[in-house]
Amino acid sequence: MTVLEDRIAMADADANTQRLDDWFERLERMPVPEGFRVEIVGGNVHTTPQRDTHWVIIRRIVRAIEDRFGMDVNVLSDVRIDFPGHENGFCPDVALLKASAEKDEKGHWRHEDVEFVAEVISQGTAANDYGPKKTAYALAEVPVYLIVDPDRGWCRVYTHPKGDDYAIDTKVDFGSDVDLTDTLLGLTLKTDKFPRD
Repeated sequence: MTVLEDRIAMADADANTQRLDDWFERLERMPVPEGFRVEIVGGNVHTTPQRDTHWVIIRRIVRAIEDRFGMDVNVLSDVRIDFPGHENGFCPDVALLKASAEKDEKGHWRHEDVEFVAEVISQGTAANDYGPKKTAYALAEVPVYLIVDPDRGWCRVYTHPKGDDYAIDTKVDFGSDVDLTDTLLGLTLKTDKFPRD
């Protein structure tokens, strides 16, 4: 890239962040019903209800991460992180950040510090999770992206980001273990107790 291209890209990123900040500020003042999650995917606002099934799976994933790394591990749920692409302010179901991660000057977590993301999908969010969010996570070079699909009863593990996609896609049916021992997580995720929709 040239200096001019770098400056244009930086200006675009700053404008994108400012627009997302404005959107989230407005959304915080809106009467979003309790139990709903709000995020911005590709400049579109999505609100989705949090279901019991959703939370049980999130809790089991977080518990496995805490069992592996300890209670002080930097793991978040439903916290805004801006990702590459047009107005992508995601609130991942589970995000593991580097131990050294710090918020930026605006108080936001940086996508460069995300090491693992898990999304527990519903029929209403599947298109985002398998589509633009997967693309954004790959562009952000998130090493491991896990989709848990309680409707279909499977998990998809995406590893080795390359450009706007992942080189490896592994499908694991509920009841089988998700082997993440060869990733930076270094753990096995049990799915036999994952509820189905």
